[in-house]
Amino acid sequence: MAIASILASAQNPFLRLSQPPSPVSRSVVFRRYLEPCGRRWIPRSIRACQPSDKLGGDGAISAQRLHFGNEFLSFASDNFLPLALVSGVALGFANPTLGCLADKYSFTKISTCGIFIISAGLTLRTEAIGAAVKGWPLGVFGLISILLLTPSFSRLIMLVQLQPRELVTGLGIFCCMPTTLSSGVALTHLAGGNAALALAVTVASNLLGILTIPFWVSRYIAGGVGVSFPTDQLFRSLIVTLLIPLIIGKVIRESFKGFANFVDNNRKLFSKINAICLSLVPWIQVSRSRSLLLSVKPKVFLAAVGIGILLHLSLLAFNAVSIRILSGVSGGSKNSKENSTAVLLVSSQKTLPVMVAVVEQLGGAFGETGLLVLPCVAAHLNQIMIDSVLVNLWLRTGKDTSTGVKTA
Repeated sequence: MAIASILASAQNPFLRLSQPPSPVSRSVVFRRYLEPCGRRWIPRSIRACQPSDKLGGDGAISAQRLHFGNEFLSFASDNFLPLALVSGVALGFANPTLGCLADKYSFTKISTCGIFIISAGLTLRTEAIGAAVKGWPLGVFGLISILLLTPSFSRLIMLVQLQPRELVTGLGIFCCMPTTLSSGVALTHLAGGNAALALAVTVASNLLGILTIPFWVSRYIAGGVGVSFPTDQLFRSLIVTLLIPLIIGKVIRESFKGFANFVDNNRKLFSKINAICLSLVPWIQVSRSRSLLLSVKPKVFLAAVGIGILLHLSLLAFNAVSIRILSGVSGGSKNSKENSTAVLLVSSQKTLPVMVAVVEQLGGAFGETGLLVLPCVAAHLNQIMIDSVLVNLWLRTGKDTSTGVKTA
């Protein structure tokens, strides 16, 4: 019988096709047959090029998972800074051991220096600042607003009665700071404003802020807390922590053109590195003050968050009214809208890294560092989110207007 079966198979080489294939794979099915070639029989295999529709939906599920993964990575890339800051706070609450170890080796000062080396040194294009000359009248107002006018809002903040007192004191110090290092310029560019003017105001305010911060903190904050303020010591520390790293980054950029081109071609990468450096700040401060932060009542912390939101809305309203008045007095210009957008966004934001540098140098003179910093982290995130919503509304309004003009 075995000999007869072999002979039958040799006479009909396709007999084996009628037998069911072995379940090797769902996506690839192997079937063997014999192809006559002279007197020999050559084994061949047939491989399915596409997955079968009767495979139980594994291919569709894999495609859905891949799509979800791509969407998640895109969202994380677009919102890297807020996610990094929130992750730093969460990690500090979850496991403060590493954060305390990082604080022991002064990682906060290192991260602050890294922020200024990257944001104000390596990625700063000198030629871009020259393009801001045309918008100098509003640019001057932006500097006056950031350095001289808006710090006075801290006097109102210090009138709020909250316990622990550090939550209010931190927001008062935050109000005395210059503008943000990168988010204001990025939002200005997204809104179609004069990004060069925004960059010039950002750089100038952070440099001049080294002179104004000690004065305003001493006048508005130290008196309300009832402590002596080391103005000279803070001024020297700001030069070491902010100005020198900026100069180092700028010298590196101007000395090595190849490296400057690499930075320009990988600005997203350096932006993420900058965000990681910034996220180290809340991580370390929350780790240090975890026990105190957990003792704060949620209602009290939410009240501090609300004060930070109200502060930013007040700065937006004040600067918007002032810019409108100045634009009306000057009669407006061809680029007045772009310049107004840039100055409004930049002059209404306050920077977190400089605030942390100031608090670190005070050595606990105004209270527990973690309690001072945490409401400012929330205020920093809220101002970015609020301004992002405003920019999106402006863009939608502009699209609707242009569509109406084309239809008419």
